[in-house]
Amino acid sequence: MVDWNLAVATATRLVRPGPDVTRDEARAVVAELRRHAKASEEHVRGFTRMGGEETHDTPVLVVDRPGWIRANVAGFREILKPLLDKMQQRRSQSPGGALFGAVGGKVTGVELGMLLSFLASRVLGQYETFAPSTRELPAGENGGGRLLLVAPNIVHVERELDVQPHDFRLWVCLHEETHRTQFSAVPWLRDHLEGEIQSFLAETDVDPMTLLERVRDAAQSLVGGRPEGEREDGGHSLVELVQTPAQREILGRLTAVMSLLEGHADYVMDGVGPDVVPTVAEIREKFQQRRQKGASRLDMALRKLLGLDAKLRQYRDGERFVRAVVEEVGMDGFNKVWTSPNTLPTKTEISKPADWVARVHRRPEA
Repeated sequence: MVDWNLAVATATRLVRPGPDVTRDEARAVVAELRRHAKASEEHVRGFTRMGGEETHDTPVLVVDRPGWIRANVAGFREILKPLLDKMQQRRSQSPGGALFGAVGGKVTGVELGMLLSFLASRVLGQYETFAPSTRELPAGENGGGRLLLVAPNIVHVERELDVQPHDFRLWVCLHEETHRTQFSAVPWLRDHLEGEIQSFLAETDVDPMTLLERVRDAAQSLVGGRPEGEREDGGHSLVELVQTPAQREILGRLTAVMSLLEGHADYVMDGVGPDVVPTVAEIREKFQQRRQKGASRLDMALRKLLGLDAKLRQYRDGERFVRAVVEEVGMDGFNKVWTSPNTLPTKTEISKPADWVARVHRRPEA
């Protein structure tokens, strides 16, 4: 169904080279990112009051752009395996399915590689929740993930923003370490997310003609103007437009969780920042401006198509939720969000934090 090796080869061939650095400069950046990642553990734990003194099971890997591509392809293979096996079985039972599958796998591999080459130059860091462990890319035991820091992208952005490199690198590590702490301190979170994702994939209509029709409809919507009744504030991404009603329900829950995780990480990095990152205010202002504007018209179009504009809203809406809840009930009160899947905010509660507080912090009637 997907030629994964071709996806890696395509992405690594097309990805843009990183910024010009000498070998010694590159070594210094890698060493500093590792030190910052280690220091961030204590900062994040102290601020969030999450986790204990135990050592993290998940490794920190400082990678280049091809390394990020290989890691993400491995993650895609792992999480998409049940869906692709299902599609492969159906295709093998249809006339000409084997030939169509071989050709389709090449095409899909190239398309995935092209998308990954676009993303590989933009991601600063990533906590890989479902990463399989390999010799080249180790992961935590017992299903633990790994934390990736993409060194050339961090250097590129710090130069583009003209900010203090030491401060910016620590600031990025604080965000990513928060994600690492979320999953290490909340053992059920990984399984919950995996269950939601697999439910989403199980609802996928694997009939090729039906899927083709939905993709065609999506393309027409994107190039032909907004359908009647569509939101004025940005519309839908291609991913959203090919979903079933059941998938949209699941996506609503996943969106709420991802908004929580991303907003929490932004809140923590800014909360810890003033004590350990002297230029945090300047970094935040410049970084927010960069997030919002996009590099070019093509960049903005691709962000729209891939749903990356929705991710930017997750940062903003999630951070507002966390800030409002902490102001209302304190950090310990906010941390009740990690009690169980039932205490996670709904998509509606993300935009109405008082509703979450009322539901989770009910006081007994007098």
